[in-house]
Amino acid sequence: MTSILVTRAWPKEAEDRLQAEGLGDVTLRDPDTPMSHDEWMAAAQTYDVIMPTVSDKIPAGFYPAAKGKVRVMANYGVGFNHIDIDAARDNGIAVTNTPEVLTDCTADLAMGLMLAAARRIGEGERETRAGKWIGWRPTHMIGKKVSGATLGIIGFGRIGQAMARRAHYGFGMKVVFQDAWAVPDDIKAANGNATQLGSMQEVAANCDFLSLHCPGGADTYKMINASVFDAMRPGAILVNSARGDVVDEDALFAALDSGHLAAAGLDVYHNEPALDPRFLQYENLVLAPHLGSATDGTRAAMGHRAIDNLKAFLAGDAPQDLVT
Repeated sequence: MTSILVTRAWPKEAEDRLQAEGLGDVTLRDPDTPMSHDEWMAAAQTYDVIMPTVSDKIPAGFYPAAKGKVRVMANYGVGFNHIDIDAARDNGIAVTNTPEVLTDCTADLAMGLMLAAARRIGEGERETRAGKWIGWRPTHMIGKKVSGATLGIIGFGRIGQAMARRAHYGFGMKVVFQDAWAVPDDIKAANGNATQLGSMQEVAANCDFLSLHCPGGADTYKMINASVFDAMRPGAILVNSARGDVVDEDALFAALDSGHLAAAGLDVYHNEPALDPRFLQYENLVLAPHLGSATDGTRAAMGHRAIDNLKAFLAGDAPQDLVT
């Protein structure tokens, strides 16, 4: 019988379906404890299918050890930079992901982070809870207006486009963006009449808010660096709901220290959940614990999408979301 490992427990609805599908012998792990190096190496020789999550730390030695045993990694999540795609391919392991189902919720969260950072909601909430609010006054906790401002987007895929629509149609924002592909005019028109610019620095120089919606991995590692922060308008705000490793955190702190960057709203971090302790020193940072897809329906839908991909693979068909 096909042996299936789910590396972190899913919402019950998705787990129940996986069990009911009868695709194989399913092992469900604890939701709060990541797999150790030794567990990954043991899994390489134990399971035919592994269903990892975006928070898994997969050791390099796993892939050659899994050759001839692990047939597919049906990833629970749209991002797959935690998986070495080349190593998986070289060792005969197929990889799938779960796009589309989390687009809206991630864009919603990015909008929330932008609003919270701009209007200093986190600071205000902490002040109120601490009993330090002394009442309304004209100069108290002045933030940055969002409506009518310019939003810059790095990465104009599904989530970047969803963010553009929310910003333009909901808040009357002008949208500029950068992406590696030349986006057709009809897509730009349908997503906030967005304007494509040639570089990240050009986008940074022409926006009040910069929101990141690009994949993680070697190609984007620390690409939001000092040159991008220096190009940003004084008083601009950064939003990151993509991947933590796309931001050079030392450069981020330097931009905050200088006052050039007014604030940031962050859902992801370079070494999450082990945050750099410097993050906790800044009142003008809104810090969320990787909540982009964390809604009731979305997390279940991610499981269903992973199951659909696995069913197709085991049936000998091409999965809908085959990465490699």
